[in-house]
Amino acid sequence: MNSYCESLSNYKRLKTREVKVGNLTIGGNNPIRIQTMTTTDTMDTVATVAQTIRCIEAGAELVRITAPSKNEAENLLNIKDELRRLGYNTPLVADIHFTPNAAEIAAKIIEKVRVNPGNYVDKKKFEQIEYTDAEYAEEIDRIKERFTPLVLLCKEHGTAMRIGTNHGSLSDRIMSRYGDTAIGMVESAMEFLRIARGENYHQIILSMKSSNPLVMVQAYRLLITHMQQEFGECYPLHLGVTEAGDGEDGRIKSAIGIGCLLEDGIGDTIRVSLTEDPEFEIPVCRDLVERYEMQKDDGPQTTNDIPLTINHQPSLFYSPFEYKRRITNAVNNIGGKNVPIVMADFMLAKTIAAADLQTIGYRYDVATDKWNIGDAAADYIYTADKLINFPLPGTLNFICNYKLWQNATADERKCFPLFTAYEFLAAEKIHVQLNFISVCVEDENGALIKKLAETKNVVLCIYSSKMNAMQQMRMFINELETKGIHCPVVIAVESMKNTIDAQLIEFSATAGGLLLDGMGDGVWLINDPSQIVNDKVSGRTYLAATNNYQFLNNTSFSILQAVRTRISKTEYISCPSCGRTLFDLQETTSKIRNVTNHLKGLKIAVMGCIVNGPGEMADADFGYVGSGVGKITLYRGKEVVKKNINSEVAVDELINLLKESGVWVEQELGIRN
Repeated sequence: MNSYCESLSNYKRLKTREVKVGNLTIGGNNPIRIQTMTTTDTMDTVATVAQTIRCIEAGAELVRITAPSKNEAENLLNIKDELRRLGYNTPLVADIHFTPNAAEIAAKIIEKVRVNPGNYVDKKKFEQIEYTDAEYAEEIDRIKERFTPLVLLCKEHGTAMRIGTNHGSLSDRIMSRYGDTAIGMVESAMEFLRIARGENYHQIILSMKSSNPLVMVQAYRLLITHMQQEFGECYPLHLGVTEAGDGEDGRIKSAIGIGCLLEDGIGDTIRVSLTEDPEFEIPVCRDLVERYEMQKDDGPQTTNDIPLTINHQPSLFYSPFEYKRRITNAVNNIGGKNVPIVMADFMLAKTIAAADLQTIGYRYDVATDKWNIGDAAADYIYTADKLINFPLPGTLNFICNYKLWQNATADERKCFPLFTAYEFLAAEKIHVQLNFISVCVEDENGALIKKLAETKNVVLCIYSSKMNAMQQMRMFINELETKGIHCPVVIAVESMKNTIDAQLIEFSATAGGLLLDGMGDGVWLINDPSQIVNDKVSGRTYLAATNNYQFLNNTSFSILQAVRTRISKTEYISCPSCGRTLFDLQETTSKIRNVTNHLKGLKIAVMGCIVNGPGEMADADFGYVGSGVGKITLYRGKEVVKKNINSEVAVDELINLLKESGVWVEQELGIRN
């Protein structure tokens, strides 16, 4: 196995080359830089300057502007001049697709250009092409001939470059040889990087973006490994989950992908791509970066630290470059082949009534004496030192503290104990079917692990009090596996952050990062709602206890959905809008969400233009793509089904397409007992 980070168990930044972008330095020991992208028409200088200033004042350290043609590239000079006249010196980045001549113009004007190797020279027609090695080498020569002029211009003008690979826009050539894979993404970037290095040009930053956090994380890890092996060094990395969407879902998906890498010290600059105004991306970036600015990066800090180098590889039970869920024993409905469970935390509740269950997916109908059970309904409630004294729905059980359980007369088919490690080791009585043990992974757990080898009806609820909790829990699970312990593990994450967005980041980066590596048979999110203050930027707050239960429950299911281990709702792949967008993306996404959010498991892409069109939709089932001003093209997978529909009727036409494809169901409230 190859290295991809400095340490698996303690936070340590991956050291990369330093790259100058105007007055900003990225990589090396420099802070993780925050950036965003404008959504205005680049030809509208006034609007673009105004939005750029809002982004800068919100905290953006770089601002990217689309330049889809020569005209937009040339107008970057007017935008830059006006910003400089107003006293704003933040570096600008030109976003280039398909048009090398626009990139060459931009390279003479602003501080950085971004090119996509999937469409800078190659074209994408979704064709399978068989190449001999000689023919493939000829294609590389063709790319070199077309890409080298930009490299030389950047070198001459001191312009930095991002080689930005997107999972959904891999060229037919790459797809034909490597398939729709993370390694294909890596090789797409490496081809361009080799050409640049051949010209002794090193002012390069790389990115591996995907709307699927799992693909994204694997691609970055592979890229690091390949750079280390081939060049003996790494270039700075720009992190992002593309087309993440909006609201909580967009924040969660971004936090999982970006946070999983940042946890291991990977990443030199980040952008959170939300289908919202770009200035709203900045606070989310700040919440992500803040977690790692507070951690000391001074090398191994404990005797358990496992540094990763080419010559020293730790013994891991899993591969960080491919997904495989950890094999565990099935205990009740946890582990084995069961989907991960969700635990609802009612620890702080003074009392629990049937009406409280509505916040976690259960609604009791008095008239029918039935429970209405939603797709995002929790599996267990943790009640701490309280018993539930009313009949529970058939799919819901509760967990109380061991001391209460051992003396209680509750229904043992619905009530299960939670032990501390010490209590479990000393217990004379345990549940015959299912026992939960709360384990702090930093404690000395040798005696517990030894006993676990003899016990089959146990589920561990693991947590860490360290700032790098994800790394600590990962190494504990690795220790379980190396000692042959296959009991299920519930990932418990407590956040005391004082805003909803900050809590979403902490929950998602920690729990989501472990789930991406196949670890975890359940999620248990914990907070104290009294610690949450109003978020002045987003305006979202959950001060009431009932809303807080719903927030934790929804977040748990959204994390599981984002890592695709438990599907409970429709998934939207929505680009963040830019100057190329041909319709109101935020309004349209909201409309589509309102009429399709009951189609559990369906993936619908909403793309502003053909650049973010069929390729960028990656693995979406259906796509709604801007094809001209006021015109929409609908896709089934990567197949064009309806072209150039008027936007006024396009949402209705999407519904008709879903019906024709046999995936539409009418909204109704299913009643289950």
